[in-house]
Amino acid sequence: MWKEIYEWATQLLVLSKETERSRVDIKEVNKEVERLTLVVQGSAFEIKRLSEKIEYAHEKETHEREKLALKLENEMLKFERRLPSAKEK
Repeated sequence: MWKEIYEWATQLLVLSKETERSRVDIKEVNKEVERLTLVVQGSAFEIKRLSEKIEYAHEKETHEREKLALKLENEMLKFERRLPSAKEK
């Protein structure tokens, strides 16, 4: 009987130590999860910011191409007006 009580007490101490170690491990894991969450949030913010910059650059390039096309068209029209018509020859 004393031997059983001793074994239970020993097992209780072992389980108590394991439980405390698990609590410490859980706290460390929680801290790591919080840190990783911040990293992921920061990365998501940077990805969104870069995406917006790319979209803005794309829109700007589109407008620039349109402006260049209009300038080219204007220059072609000016050039055509300077040419003598075929009837004048």
